[in-house]
Amino acid sequence: MWRKMSQVMLYSYVVVTLLLLGAKVHAVRITSSSISSSGSRILQDSIIAKINSNPKAGWEAAMNPRFANYTVAQFKHLMGVKPAPQNDLLNVPVITHPRSLKLPNQFDARTAWSQCSTIPQILDQGHCGSCWAFGAVESLSDRFCIHFGMNISLSVNDLLACCGFMCGDGCDGGYPIYAWRYFVQNGVVTEECDPYFDDIGCSHPGCEPGFPTPKCEKKCQKTNQLWQESKHFSVSAYKVSSNVYDIMAEVYKNGPVEVAFTVYEDFAHYKSGVYKHITGGVMGGHAVKLIGWGTSDDGEDYWLIANQWNKSWGWLFQDQERN
Repeated sequence: MWRKMSQVMLYSYVVVTLLLLGAKVHAVRITSSSISSSGSRILQDSIIAKINSNPKAGWEAAMNPRFANYTVAQFKHLMGVKPAPQNDLLNVPVITHPRSLKLPNQFDARTAWSQCSTIPQILDQGHCGSCWAFGAVESLSDRFCIHFGMNISLSVNDLLACCGFMCGDGCDGGYPIYAWRYFVQNGVVTEECDPYFDDIGCSHPGCEPGFPTPKCEKKCQKTNQLWQESKHFSVSAYKVSSNVYDIMAEVYKNGPVEVAFTVYEDFAHYKSGVYKHITGGVMGGHAVKLIGWGTSDDGEDYWLIANQWNKSWGWLFQDQERN
């Protein structure tokens, strides 16, 4: 009954969204001289000093405890967005919004839909390159609540383990667009049914350390639910225009979206302020959840981002010029 109701309700709305903020992530050239040695530590005093001594940086850098023991190679492994074949993206509808909608100067989905418990949650991907799955599942969970009043957490583990080669390589990275197609074709169970890395005792928050891609069991781990009865489907997947207005309108009308962007070495040092790239080489593509926007006291327009590197590295203000 729950599955049938979910399907009927979802056919009333298009609730799946794929937004790639930084499509340049698919066209970045990485050279050996542009990044630190893979065996060196990702956190560097020299990077912190360069950022904090720059009056135009707009953000503060620090030794982030989340990555205290990480090498450059380990940090790069978290960047799990793979470039989708361009031919596959040609068939994805691109959504724009009428300019008649008056948008506020700032917006935060946490307060706009305060009844939705999933929106303010900060999760943890551990050392697995599963950001592509987290951004998708988190956004879809939020939209189930926003549009249908269903306060549920959907399963990253289902998508990560069971999408298979269609989505990519699990903990070694995946294609966000195929995550959304998986929701349409296969649906996704609840977190209660299939917790993240449940078979090895990892739960939110604080998944430590990293592990290989979990096996697809297709059975609920902690409840008496049947796997198929726990599935939640969506009708379609689409891409939002990269225009700032369209991104804002999409979030304002429909809820959080998954975004992806190019990550550089300095990103690991973010502490506060409006982040923009200052120094360091390319680490890869990273997917997160975008929930709002605003303007800093210094007049910089930013996106409000929910990351999934646990509560010590959760919220981020990101410069809109990186769109």
